[in-house]
Amino acid sequence: MNAPIHFDPASDALTTPLDQIDVSDPRLYQDDVYYPYFERLRREDPVHWRANGKYGSFWSVTRFKDIMAVETHPEIYSSEARLGGISITDRPMEFRRSSFISMDPPRHDEQRKVVSPIVAPANLNNMAGIIRERVCTVLDALPRGETFDWVRRVSVELTTLMLTTLFDFPLEQRGKLTYWSDCATQDVNAGGVVDSEQKRLEILTEALRTFTAMWHERAARPGGFDLISMLAHGEATKNLVNDPAEFLGTLTLLIVGGNDTTRNSMSGGLWALCKHPGEYQKLRDNPGLIPSMVPEIIRWQSPIVHMRRTAVAEAELGGKRIKAGDKVVMWYVSGNRDEDSIDRPNEFFIDRTRPRHHLSFGFGIHRCVGNRLAEMQLSILWEEIMKRFPVIELVEEPKRIYSNFIHGITEMKVRIPA
Repeated sequence: MNAPIHFDPASDALTTPLDQIDVSDPRLYQDDVYYPYFERLRREDPVHWRANGKYGSFWSVTRFKDIMAVETHPEIYSSEARLGGISITDRPMEFRRSSFISMDPPRHDEQRKVVSPIVAPANLNNMAGIIRERVCTVLDALPRGETFDWVRRVSVELTTLMLTTLFDFPLEQRGKLTYWSDCATQDVNAGGVVDSEQKRLEILTEALRTFTAMWHERAARPGGFDLISMLAHGEATKNLVNDPAEFLGTLTLLIVGGNDTTRNSMSGGLWALCKHPGEYQKLRDNPGLIPSMVPEIIRWQSPIVHMRRTAVAEAELGGKRIKAGDKVVMWYVSGNRDEDSIDRPNEFFIDRTRPRHHLSFGFGIHRCVGNRLAEMQLSILWEEIMKRFPVIELVEEPKRIYSNFIHGITEMKVRIPA
């Protein structure tokens, strides 16, 4: 496993030569010490070129307004998988898999439109009841007066159950969905089961076989209201199963998209409240603040660390000249702490006047299609928590994953007073 970073990050961030700062190092996020590096970049070099870094040469876009400029110009900053896709990692061409998040218009628009009805307001209302029922079941089973892992018992369980609904997947096999999601995003240097892109593909091939069988079964019957049925019957996606690489890319996107943002916000929200007892008390005094607290949790946690684009034309960004072919990385964890765009960004407070003014869901054509579902799941969770547990105590600091893409919490020991 990767050893913790043994230095003072605040000092190192100031003394490292500017051109040597490399915010792509996953240990910065695993050890939660990335903040001062981005503070310096936003102040001194907000569009920052790092040559020959840990993940190659790339531009770091660190301010809110510059990230928005990249997000809203897909004709300049491409998401295409064949050019590199949405991750800073430059995978060999044979392991690059398209999905609508790693496509440009018009194909992106056509495919996204197929699955978007599952998170339309009417269907969210239909799902609210089953989400609440599951939340109550999970919370009522938690132990009192003893230490347990919030991530495993609550965050993973609830998001995995949600995936079974979205895919109409067998409940008893739901652990596969979590496993596939984790394997899809795991850094090959993290010390886990995925130690190469080939190994990742071998594991995800099981997911491909499983969902291919489901596809053929659902394509043969009238359209249902689950993601596989929607893809099988959608005009723009009905032949997707004939392209295994793109089908797997789409499956991976939908599994990870339905899992990581919500899972890590469920854990990160409790952590934030425990670290800010005044805000936790504010919530106890007024649970009506949950609607503004939820987007603040999502901003604070920033469950996606970055998104990458590749320039397809020369452009100017933040006073810098971007060349065609350059890798351009938008650091959401930095934009969400930008002092010029967000009031008191380094403070967590649950009654912000504009709590949805954040970048955690992205912006523009690639804005997270399931953002309202994520907010609804978190809202219901906290509504039910506050009915049962005035206090949940943090026993140990959370453990985080080795990743510069997913801002993930793997374990968080807590205790509910008896």
